[in-house]
Amino acid sequence: MNEFVQKIRLAFTDKDLRKKLLFVFFALVIFRLGANIPIPAVDPGRLSGFLSGNQFLGLLNVFSGGGLSNLSIFMLGVGPYITSSIIMQLLTMIFPKLREMYHEEGTQGRRKFTQYSRFLTVPLAIIQGFGLLALLKNAGAVVELSLFDQIFNIILITAGSMLLMWIGELINEYGIGNGVSLIIFAGIVASIPGVLQQLAAVYDPSQIPVYLLFLVAAIIVIFGVVVITEAERPIPITYAKRVRGMKMYGGVSTYLPLRINQAGVIPIIFALSILLFPQIIINFFSGSTNSILQGLVSLLTSAINNVWFYGSFYFVLVFLFTYFYTAVTFDPDAIAGNLQKSGAFIPGVRPGQSTADYISKILVRITFVGALFLGIIAVLPFVMQAFTKNQSLAIGGTGLLIVVQVVLDLIKRINAQVSLREY
Repeated sequence: MNEFVQKIRLAFTDKDLRKKLLFVFFALVIFRLGANIPIPAVDPGRLSGFLSGNQFLGLLNVFSGGGLSNLSIFMLGVGPYITSSIIMQLLTMIFPKLREMYHEEGTQGRRKFTQYSRFLTVPLAIIQGFGLLALLKNAGAVVELSLFDQIFNIILITAGSMLLMWIGELINEYGIGNGVSLIIFAGIVASIPGVLQQLAAVYDPSQIPVYLLFLVAAIIVIFGVVVITEAERPIPITYAKRVRGMKMYGGVSTYLPLRINQAGVIPIIFALSILLFPQIIINFFSGSTNSILQGLVSLLTSAINNVWFYGSFYFVLVFLFTYFYTAVTFDPDAIAGNLQKSGAFIPGVRPGQSTADYISKILVRITFVGALFLGIIAVLPFVMQAFTKNQSLAIGGTGLLIVVQVVLDLIKRINAQVSLREY
């Protein structure tokens, strides 16, 4: 405990670290101010009623920091940037040049790759902005707009999304922690007072068992997130002995830690970004007179309104994205190559391709546990809503997962910075 207090004190007394923390704080303040600047032509009453009856848009509102409930300039949040990152990473599996740029060209290649993601964010923000405005207009939450006003609003929210992307990248460069994750974290934390106020307004003594059930579920989720996040599968590594002159080097045994959940909360964020597109398709073709398109819209609408089908699809997306993101960010071939170059090997496994296959086999097994856990936590809100009929409690389940993950990651980064300064 004493060591923890000393590190907290050092974090605020060290000039460079204090600057990083203050930069993050002021960046999030700017984000919160922008999330309360509404675009024109909003009907607050109808908007609130529409969001309260839509599970997915309620979650999307939480992740946009309340920007959607206010129809603010940040109503899209970082969704378009995340979606563009997904598309670019998918393209690395199709185009070898993009894969080389991302994995082999070092810092310069990563910068170029990120620049392409930024360019792709603009059309995606325009498409998502148009789809959301169309959805809200059909619900009566936005008044009828002229063509000029509609174009102006789309430009406004696209610019807001790009500004939010820039703020996230500034946090990565000048602050501490992952900028996109911290923005989502700030949005969830900012929504807590509103959720508590809503629960107080609809408080019913007969629902006390439900509240206690949610509290127990929250404690279990926090415990599970901490355990899975910290869990590792160590692979023993031995460095070969080498003689140079009169001295002997190597012969040291250590281990390679493989995390159970390599992907963090990114798969859930990816899945939520992808789930926005069915809503856009429905609203784009809802006014069509074509019988085939009407049948497609009707099918998609019934699927989205079916909590169990929608929750199952969400679970599959999270599960698959966990494997996908782990495959993109963790390269067993590169790890095996680095071990071989440094004279290290896994006892009982031949260096080179055999080592890469061995690491891949273990990674697939442990990722299954992480993907299964993330999928269950992701659909927990849908299950809770189905049984409790309370959307505020349901949204809190997914938000809790992201908050705990981001806090753990931030503590680790601060601890690493403090330890570096101590040495």
